[in-house]
Order: sequence, then C-alpha cells, then structure tokens
Amino acid sequence: MLTPPRTVVRREGGLYALERALQRRGFRHVAGADEAGRGACAGPLVAAAAVLPEGRRGEIEGLADSKLLTPASRERIYDEVVARALAYAVVVIPADEVDARGLHVCNVAAMRRALASLTTRPEYVLSDGFGVDGLDVPGLAVWKGDRVAACVAAASVLAKVTRDRIMVELDGRYPGYGFAEHKGYITPEHTAALRELGPCREHRFSYVNVATVSGRDGRPPRSRRPAAGDPDEPLFSGPGPDEPLFSGPGPDEPLFGGSVAALFGGPEEGPAGSPDEPMERSGAPGGTVGVALGEQPRPPAPVGEDVVMEGGVR
Repeated sequence: MLTPPRTVVRREGGLYALERALQRRGFRHVAGADEAGRGACAGPLVAAAAVLPEGRRGEIEGLADSKLLTPASRERIYDEVVARALAYAVVVIPADEVDARGLHVCNVAAMRRALASLTTRPEYVLSDGFGVDGLDVPGLAVWKGDRVAACVAAASVLAKVTRDRIMVELDGRYPGYGFAEHKGYITPEHTAALRELGPCREHRFSYVNVATVSGRDGRPPRSRRPAAGDPDEPLFSGPGPDEPLFSGPGPDEPLFGGSVAALFGGPEEGPAGSPDEPMERSGAPGGTVGVALGEQPRPPAPVGEDVVMEGGVR
C-alpha cells in the first residue's frame, strides 16, 4: 500500500500556507480556535472559532495575531472577519466560572463549544496552543497558532475585540480599577487599585494576587471566591448580587449588534457537575456560558488603548 507523500508547509508561505496545504489534501473547511483573557486576573475568558472561505475571499489584509495589532486595526479586521467568514462563534466564560472550574478546563471547554457552534461544520481544526478533545474531526494544536494560521489569527481577533468591549463596559460598572485601559491584566495601576479598593465581583479569586489582597490566599484556589452573603466577603463595588452580570441586551436582543444563539446567565448561577467535568453545549439562553453566533457585520464599539498584552502573570 502506497503512503501518500508528505505535505511540507514552508514558513515563507505566510499566514495562509497551513490552511492551503490542508485544503489541497481535501479539508475544505478549516476552523481555527483561540482565546483571549487567559492571563488576566479580572473579567471573563473569551474563546472564538472561525472558518474562512477558500481562495482570495478568505485573505484579509493585515490579518495577524491580535496581540500584534493596534486597537484600530483589530476593529477593522474584526469587521472583515465577520463579513467574510463562512461561520464564526464566540463564547464568554464569566470570572466566577473560571474560579469554579479552573482556567485550563474553561479554556479548552470554551474552544470546544465555539467549534461545536459553528454553522459550517469544519473538516479540520487548528487550535492555538492546546489540543481540543471531544471533536469528531481531526485537529492539531499549533504553538503560537495565531501567528501561523490565518483561521486561528481570525479567531484571536474575534475573541480579543469581544473581550475588550466587555471590559470597557465593566469599567463603567466598576469605576476605579481602570478596566478600559488594562483590560483586567496585571499592571502597576491595576495592582494599586486592587490594594486600595479590594477586588470586585469581576476579579478572579483563584489568582494569587487577587486572593492575597482579599485575605483568602490561605484557601484552595477553587474555594476562594466568597459566596453571596458571606460575612467575610470583601467589599464589592458595582451592582448587587441579584443584578445581571452585564448591562445591555436581554436574551432576545443583539449582543454588540450581532445575532445571538444564547447568552450567559447572571453571576449567581454556578456550574453543574464536578470542576473537571467538560461543559456541554447550551441550547438555550440562561446558561453560565454564552455563544454569540452571527454572519452579518457588527458595528465597531469604542475600545480603550491596551497597556498590556495577552499572557500576563498569573
């Protein structure tokens, strides 16, 4: 039996070389998956997946790893990805779920759900950094995939812009922390605000710096977040425990101008099952994780300048 010849992907082939090689092998629809907010100590974790069309239509001028782009370039490329993609999906994991399940479990589960939510079924999956199990199609974890594969770079832009918009909104709900500037990453300004104000409900108590400021660093990471009504609960600014996590659209209204298949629920709704149990796809509004789907361009929202990039210190 003859072994098919190896496919060689050369670095000089550029950002689209890996996808084109897979497409020549018969995998027409190649999906990329990536996340934003893994290194932040406040705000949600956001994952996205995207399938770009074959040929020239799938080539987006200036597409690159979202961390290498200016905010204005990210907004422009975000609109291009939304307009051109065969399918895309964005998943938001609230901070309390990151605390309850653990960062890595949430990261992989969010990418899995984003991929499962694509309206165009991928035939091959490329993911940034970590493999995504539980898929019924072949896939490959690519080191620094957002700098190697166009579909992963597109997903990184979707995730980054979505998360930045959420952090700008949270800045208005929790003034004083500077979320619009540093997007929840650890900067000297953010650290100083944490020491002065204490953590708010959008901080991740499983992270050492937040737990230390709250005086809960002696507890296991997944039990550091105070329960509602806890007498030792740190002083939170912003909305009360019975108010929604984010202001703005309801379950039947657009999220950032796009169509919505499901929205994440409020902060008091905890995850089911054991901390390491994979999260299943939610089919209706009100779950702890939301999937925003769409195939129409979404209007850009104002985004503050980034002070730090992905990969901050945990």
